[in-house]
Amino acid sequence: MAEVRWERLTAPELRALAARDAVVVLPVASLEQHGPHLPVWTDSFIGHAVAIRGAELADDLPAVVLPPMWMGLSEHHFPFGGTVSLDYATFAAVLRCVTRSIMADGFRKLFLLNSHGGNIEPLAVSARELAHEFGIPVVTTTITKLAPQAVTAALTTQSGIQHACEGETSLWLHLDPSQVRADQVAHSVSPGGFAAGDAAATRFWSFAERAPVTGVRGDPRGATAEKGRAIFEGMAAGLAAMLRDVAIWQAPDAVWRAGRAQAGQG
Repeated sequence: MAEVRWERLTAPELRALAARDAVVVLPVASLEQHGPHLPVWTDSFIGHAVAIRGAELADDLPAVVLPPMWMGLSEHHFPFGGTVSLDYATFAAVLRCVTRSIMADGFRKLFLLNSHGGNIEPLAVSARELAHEFGIPVVTTTITKLAPQAVTAALTTQSGIQHACEGETSLWLHLDPSQVRADQVAHSVSPGGFAAGDAAATRFWSFAERAPVTGVRGDPRGATAEKGRAIFEGMAAGLAAMLRDVAIWQAPDAVWRAGRAQAGQG
């Protein structure tokens, strides 16, 4: 199987991949609290693992996976400690520098694979702005959207992945069970849990409001390695299919070009 991890390749090998028009996958994640039972590296570890496996499955096209961008927008987790966050201006600037860098290296396709809820809206804005500025396709999605049916089928206490929950705990149990503090799982359920952020209106809510006491949304007590394997393989297969989608790799319309309106629909 061809190596897909950027950090394990040499500069000449990466130049060869650029010459083949390889897709660059950047896992975009976070460093933040995940309750008393999961490491603060959870989103970065899971997102990177899904990216690597998805790129390996898409072995009919060249793809290369960067090390994870381990700082995202996580200020809502500060009340529980263990969190390092960027603000949006810095987050967007880092993504811009990554885009400039891969283009200098000869690549012209960028996939931003998100694994942290707080990054969803910022990445949607950044992806469109980067496409406008650099004229290359910049695609983003979140791992929970890659295989919603597999996620729903695997989970028994909740309908989707939340935070340090049955889903994320199951993924850890599949990928590296030694990192789950099993003796803390029973104490990792938020009492009541305020469903802040589920309304149609949008505003800032900290996790002290969304998941009081524990910082956990969902119930990790139903987690198993088998559930984690099903979710992980479903996500990886979903990513491989998306990487193969020719339509998303079309060059973006240069809508900001002077006189673009005079060119009509052609």
